[in-house]
Amino acid sequence: QLHIVESGGGLVQPGGSLRLSCAVSGFTLEHYAIGWFRQAPGKEREGVSCIRSSRNFTNFADSVKGRFTISKDNAKNTVYLQMNSLKVEDTAVYYCAALMYGSGCPIGGMEYWGKGTLVTVSS
Repeated sequence: QLHIVESGGGLVQPGGSLRLSCAVSGFTLEHYAIGWFRQAPGKEREGVSCIRSSRNFTNFADSVKGRFTISKDNAKNTVYLQMNSLKVEDTAVYYCAALMYGSGCPIGGMEYWGKGTLVTVSS
């Protein structure tokens, strides 16, 4: 089984930045699509960003376009989510998930999930 550990969450003021890390073990990151998802209090889990297992294709939810970026370091088996210009509505538990040889990140089809890291945006 692929083991996933998210880190980097915390309390930040509106307009601030955080970088989340998704460290994977058990298989080579190059072979997986990695997605970031989030679940805000009282809301359904939603997709935030995805990076494909090949050609580094990425996509983002409309709500975070221009503010968030996703990247990966295959040598470190780590995927990052850089979050800038954070808004109160970004408050959520952020999850990292993996899909072997994935060409996308279907929320209902991801094979492996981390336990999440809490991001709280508040003044």
